[in-house]
Amino acid sequence: MKITVFTSNQPRHLSLIESLAGIADKVYAIQECNTLFPGEIADFFKKSDVMQEYFSRVIEAEARVFGRPRFSPENVVHLPMKMGDLNRVEFSALSPALESDLYVVFGASYIKGELCEHLVKNRTYNIHMGVSPHYRGSSTNFWAMYDRHPEYVGATIHVLTRGLDSGPIVCHAFPATEAVDPFTYGMKAVKAGHDTLIWLISSGKLFDIEPVEQDRSLEIRYTRNSDFTDEVAREYLGRLPSAEEMETALSHRVCGNFVNMMVL
Repeated sequence: MKITVFTSNQPRHLSLIESLAGIADKVYAIQECNTLFPGEIADFFKKSDVMQEYFSRVIEAEARVFGRPRFSPENVVHLPMKMGDLNRVEFSALSPALESDLYVVFGASYIKGELCEHLVKNRTYNIHMGVSPHYRGSSTNFWAMYDRHPEYVGATIHVLTRGLDSGPIVCHAFPATEAVDPFTYGMKAVKAGHDTLIWLISSGKLFDIEPVEQDRSLEIRYTRNSDFTDEVAREYLGRLPSAEEMETALSHRVCGNFVNMMVL
């Protein structure tokens, strides 16, 4: 089986590439890259003292769950580019990655045009970090935590459509309830999304589940990258929940709120 994944270059993205390589003969990894040091170097997120403090916690948690930057397995073919360049690349330049058996998107920019049409036609699956349709847009798991709703920190596996994070939902994935640091829990939510998708693919169940249309009336918050400011990050860092508070909040998760809920 050949799999093409549109993703990025942080350890969590590399981990998904490795997992896909473990169940595929060949993986084409088209990576839109950002700095490995957000907050310290201006890129997708601005450079500032508070952003450096916030993302130092993110990087530490990511390392605990996904390790450090590294090379990929031998059956992975990479095509790296700057984040946002994907829609400028000629469609023909992506061949033979456009002749795969399965297409996955995780952490790529908003895909448009001919490439989007090809991916929609070939039933591509997107891992959205956030619980759609409740939280949509950018940094959605952060905003669920900001709103004091850790029970809405998770991953949504859905069918890719032309809209942003709006396709029919295959399932929601969540980490197990435990006393845990909120940054680590966010990374465990990413891993739950990865592990769920890999299990669905390898078991063949991914193709048996009938996706459920999203109910937009359930939306709690839609966010853009510009909403995540120094002031917001500073406020959040000043009122982080304890591990014990996380466990208490997570124990109140209501299963009926989610589609095909999987807790790992």
